[in-house]
This record gives sequence, C-alpha cells and structure tokens, in this order.
Amino acid sequence: MIELKDFCKSYKNTDFSLKDINLKIEKGRIIGLLGANGSGKTTILKAICGFHHIDSGKILLTTQNGTVFDINQSPENSMKFTGYVPEIPLLPKEMYVHEFLEYAAKMHGIQTTEIPARIQQAAKDCSIEKLLSKKIKTLSKGQQQRVSFAQALIYNPENLILDEPISGLDPAQITQMRNLIKKLSKTKAVLLSTHILHEISELCDEVYILSKGKLTKADESGNLEAQFIKLSEEAE
Repeated sequence: MIELKDFCKSYKNTDFSLKDINLKIEKGRIIGLLGANGSGKTTILKAICGFHHIDSGKILLTTQNGTVFDINQSPENSMKFTGYVPEIPLLPKEMYVHEFLEYAAKMHGIQTTEIPARIQQAAKDCSIEKLLSKKIKTLSKGQQQRVSFAQALIYNPENLILDEPISGLDPAQITQMRNLIKKLSKTKAVLLSTHILHEISELCDEVYILSKGKLTKADESGNLEAQFIKLSEEAE
C-alpha cells in the first residue's frame, strides 16, 4: 500500500504547486489519476517512486509484511517494492530486449537461476516473446512501451505506478494491456495516470481529478467527463 499524506511540491521560479495531496493506493484496487497535461500527475508518480524530493508531507509505503517506509527519507525502498512504467519508455536503445530484461532482473536482486523464467513470464504477460531477440532501437513506440511494462514486472513488485500505460498501443494491444492491469491489480496496489477518460472508466475502482494543484475525488454517481471539464475550466 502507498499513502500520500498532506503531500506538497512546488518548483522555484514557477507558478506550479501541488497542495495538501492525500491519496491511498491499496492492494486489490486500481486508482485512477486524471488531469490535463501539466497538472502535476507525473510529478506525483515520480515522487512516489523516489525520483522527486517533496517539500512537505509524507509518502508512506507499507509492505505486505507490515513494514512502513517514508519514501522521502528512504527513496531506495520505493524502487524495491514499486514497479514504474513511464509515459515515455526510458530504454537503452543499443541493447537487445532479453539483455535489458536480464539487466533489470539483476538490478533488483533476482537470483541468476530464476532470471530466465522471470523473463519468459514477463514477456508472455506483455506479449513480447517475439521481440526478445530484437534490438530495442528497432522497436515501434508501442513495442517499446510493452518492453517498459515488462521491466516493471520482472521482479514482481507489490505496487505498480503506471503513467499513460497504453500510449502508443494499437486497439488489440490496448485490450490486452487493460486485461493484464486488471489481473495484476488482484495482488498489487495500482496507480494509473492518464488523460483518457475512457480508460479511466474501464479500469479504475476510484478516480481522482488533479486540477489547479489540488486533488478531488470524482463523484461516482456523476458524469466523469463533465466533472473533469468543470475542474479544468476553473483552473484556467
């Protein structure tokens, strides 16, 4: 489980700020984070993953055995227990896919004897079996996105942080990825950030709208699109 308590973040010489963000991502649920470009979605995701230092508040990660970590104080623990899929895949272009996944497994302490099976399982889950022998630079955007997803699964993390996970995928791949995310959410805590209303509606158990630096829980009984448009207009 991951919990944000009174999370605040701003950047010098800009008007951007996130104020008193409170959010809980629990095992067995998919939480959707909806917002316009530049609203701060990726800032929140990267802070959870330990890439950004927050100004105030806390990001608490509770492992399945009950251990609690403050990510702002020990960001390395987020990397141990959280899989991150960025919107733009950050992949070494000259490596072969199987080499990259092997490297990712080793970086997360997977025993050498287990690595081949982990690679095959992640490749199967993300439908990249036929890509394992290809260089990353030869892959399409959608294929690279699936490789990025596979590296986040290779060490079976307790939490998944997904930033626009279906970006660049074709309709068949979108359906497949949607089904995979639903399957993974049964045993993991999942936070999904997107600006695509349809995907939020299809996948998420709860939806939060980020606008003007504040987080608002969407009214499940209301029209999500109307709520999003209203908050976006108020932020202008």
